[in-house]
Amino acid sequence: MAEKAWGGVFDEATDRRVEQFTESVSFDRRLYAHDIRGSIAHAQMLCKVGLLSQGECQQIEQGLTDIQREIEEDRFQFRIELEDIHMHIERALIERIGDVGRKLHTGRSRNDQVSTDMRLWVRDAVDQIDGALRDLQTAFVGRCDADFDVILPGYTHMQRAQPVLAPHYWLAYCEKYERDRQRLADCRRRVNVLSLGAAALAGTSLPIDREDVARRLEFESVARNSLDVSSDRDFVVEFAFVLALIAEHLSTWAEEWILWSTTEFNFLRPPQTFCTGSSIMPQKVNPDVLELIRGKCARVLGNLNALLVLIKGLPLAYNRDLQEDKQPLFDSYDTVLASLQLAAPLVAGAELQRQAIADRLDRGYLDATTFMEYLIGRGIPQRTAHSLVGQLVNKAMKQGVRLADLPLDDYRQADASLDETVYDVLGAERAVAAMKSYGSTAPDQVRRQIEDWKERLSVNRQ
Repeated sequence: MAEKAWGGVFDEATDRRVEQFTESVSFDRRLYAHDIRGSIAHAQMLCKVGLLSQGECQQIEQGLTDIQREIEEDRFQFRIELEDIHMHIERALIERIGDVGRKLHTGRSRNDQVSTDMRLWVRDAVDQIDGALRDLQTAFVGRCDADFDVILPGYTHMQRAQPVLAPHYWLAYCEKYERDRQRLADCRRRVNVLSLGAAALAGTSLPIDREDVARRLEFESVARNSLDVSSDRDFVVEFAFVLALIAEHLSTWAEEWILWSTTEFNFLRPPQTFCTGSSIMPQKVNPDVLELIRGKCARVLGNLNALLVLIKGLPLAYNRDLQEDKQPLFDSYDTVLASLQLAAPLVAGAELQRQAIADRLDRGYLDATTFMEYLIGRGIPQRTAHSLVGQLVNKAMKQGVRLADLPLDDYRQADASLDETVYDVLGAERAVAAMKSYGSTAPDQVRRQIEDWKERLSVNRQ
């Protein structure tokens, strides 16, 4: 039983099947650097308060540094009987420096140790995802100047609605991802709370200094209730939720661009380096990366649901169920990060089908709403103007022409006060130019937004 840190009270060895069932080192080994960093800070604090000598602390630091190097060089041996990454590192340390290594766990439990490691890992993961989101925003903003002259049909209910500038479309995605980044920043504040020192659940009678450890590990605060923090996984679920919403935003973008790349839309051509072909149809260029980004959203949503169910009904404090928080979270992080890292170059390399867009831009009466607002500006009540424009659209549809193709007599029959100025707002380009409101697709408004995003993302500063 000497192999088990908890084995003193047991008379019989653990069943091998139990070891296989309960091990977590196969997936929690990725916490090794965070575990070692936390352990070094803990050892330095123990030295400061007199529970370790300076020499003992130096031995522990050197031993842990050597172990980290072995893991990174793939020279470290993992064994399922040691259960998790924390016991592997502690056992390896004891094998190297003897009884001094056994002092490292003074004043802590695996409960607060695991929580601290996860907080350190999530904090780094938040920063990685935030950087990847910023890269994606930069890719969208990087398109804006070159695409400024392109007008796209905007849709509601998947029906053509109003014309918008292409960069207005690109910046709409930037806004979504900015909200994701704000959620990440908010989540990070709740992650950045030190668990270490809560011990198993009640704290410790030893004279530890938790504030000292917090400073060493760059935590903003120290958890105030040992019973709560030893079982708290809110920060894991919250990060999983933010990842799920990012995946949703990526999925909706991917869906739109998949539609846009079809022959029927023909708005956009993804870079071929991000497409694949068919084993039987030689002409196919399939947007597989976009489809997988859309599809992988499902597993991220499933992981969030798994975590929510995992913590449902768990009594205070720590329960072994919480071991199961890592795989869903790690998978969501890996999936979203990989999707973001592919999305940015895909956005930068996609090609708008300018001529195809322009050839069909006047279909769908995209100028109808602006024409209605023109009538409102002439003193016609909104509901009356809405009905009048609807009648004119109906007439144009029956003749198979644009609103701009109707003769002036048709407009005067609808309202005798109308004159030639009606044609000043008809057509997609004039409809866009007529926009005025803040946040609209008005060219001057979009230009200001582009410059604002460039400044915020430092696109022009390399």
